[in-house]
Amino acid sequence: MAKKSKKPATMLIPLPATLVTCGEYNNNPNIITIAWCGIVCAEPPMLSIAVRENRFSFNLIKQIGEFVVNMTGGNMVEQTDFCGNHSGKDYDKFKETGLTPEPAEKVRSPLIKESPINLECRVKETLNLGSHHIFIAEIIAAHVDEAVLDSDGRLDVKKVDPLIYCTNARQYWSGLSKVHGLYGFTRGKK
Repeated sequence: MAKKSKKPATMLIPLPATLVTCGEYNNNPNIITIAWCGIVCAEPPMLSIAVRENRFSFNLIKQIGEFVVNMTGGNMVEQTDFCGNHSGKDYDKFKETGLTPEPAEKVRSPLIKESPINLECRVKETLNLGSHHIFIAEIIAAHVDEAVLDSDGRLDVKKVDPLIYCTNARQYWSGLSKVHGLYGFTRGKK
């Protein structure tokens, strides 16, 4: 297969299309769509999000050092797109999207009730990388909607129907439907 050389670009796909809540639950919290989000450590559990400094949410996260990553499903594509294309300076995104804020257990930012998975995070470090700052945060509480668990209490990815974003194509996708293997399957049976 022939390859075409391209200039360096953000072609890592897919990325989770998450809704990050920031600010304080009782004080006009905001929602920002973040696709540049990923796990960076298992023990302690940590993740990172990338945010441009000129975004309204940037200072909300910087000020209180906390946020919640709310996973989205295919049924949340309109809300996800709205929150990524409208500023919290001008819109109450909870009101505009019909999403429901709920108090978190350990952070001041709210959970989104409609999200199947909510990860409460506390910022440990901030890195200025150029166009974006990276907030590296510890996941200090996790919440999973019982409707997306299987009969053994494990996460059922098909029920989550995670919404993903493909950066260069500028497209939202969902419907992960085919399992190709289980972690470690190449080691064989012991």
